[in-house]
Amino acid sequence: MTSAYSYQETLQLSEKSNWRVEDLIGGDKRLDFTRPFLPESLARLDSMDFLTSEEKVLLSQIRGYGYLYTFGLVEEFILPFVLDHARPQLNVDDYRTRALLRFAGEEAKHIQLFKAFAAEFKQGFVTDCETIGPPEEIGRAVLSHHPLGVALVILQIEWMTQMHYLDSVRDDTVLDSQFKSLLRHHWMEEAQHTKLDTLMVQALSDSNSAADIEKGINDYAAIGAIIDGGLQQQVEFDLQSFQRAAGRELNSAEQAQFRSIQLQALRWTYLGSGMTHPNFLETVGELDPAARTRIEKMAPAFS
Repeated sequence: MTSAYSYQETLQLSEKSNWRVEDLIGGDKRLDFTRPFLPESLARLDSMDFLTSEEKVLLSQIRGYGYLYTFGLVEEFILPFVLDHARPQLNVDDYRTRALLRFAGEEAKHIQLFKAFAAEFKQGFVTDCETIGPPEEIGRAVLSHHPLGVALVILQIEWMTQMHYLDSVRDDTVLDSQFKSLLRHHWMEEAQHTKLDTLMVQALSDSNSAADIEKGINDYAAIGAIIDGGLQQQVEFDLQSFQRAAGRELNSAEQAQFRSIQLQALRWTYLGSGMTHPNFLETVGELDPAARTRIEKMAPAFS
């Protein structure tokens, strides 16, 4: 594989983004619970005509909480993976070492950011919201797979955050500005992480046999199945959280619609939007053209 990225350039660009968690959330930087948190392309609320406009705002906020919780959860396995990738070659390339350690430090900062957001959300929202986990258990399940498979999942996640912010969040004037600020600053650093993820995939592909690469592709799909199982559970949690927040129980037909619409919304948010990102597909195609075709055939199920 070849890459247009370098550790030195990526490190230099990442050093220009230098925000602190304390500057983004807490104190007088409060969430506005009169506004939605997630854009329609991710929340998919317009077709849920059995909800009032106020209830759609509530569900958008529940989904927004789940969104940042889920990214905090995946950062929990990204952090040790990056450190494990950096450790064997600490003395080979100083720029590589510094870039990967900065990458790890930024992921640790993101975990802190999402925890701070969760605390702010719980303080202001009308009810508790359940989420899948615990993160440590999911992280162990993911990291038990082939490193190339894990690296591909991480690469997909990083490109996904770019698509979400640039295509859906940045120009949405209805969303809560504080929530948008969290997503913008997260994306600012993930924009550099996509390059480092690509370099990690390249390094793993160069050092692996054809059989290992096939194993990595298969494990990428297996991790996707783990994530999809979690999303199905999250839909049930969101349904219960919504009913508590709205103070009413949906009838059986409405619950069926809720599950169907929101499962596809979650699948698109956390799987489909990453699987279809052109930069992710380009990297996979260089790794194995047949694997790209396989992913392109899988993607419609998560759209």
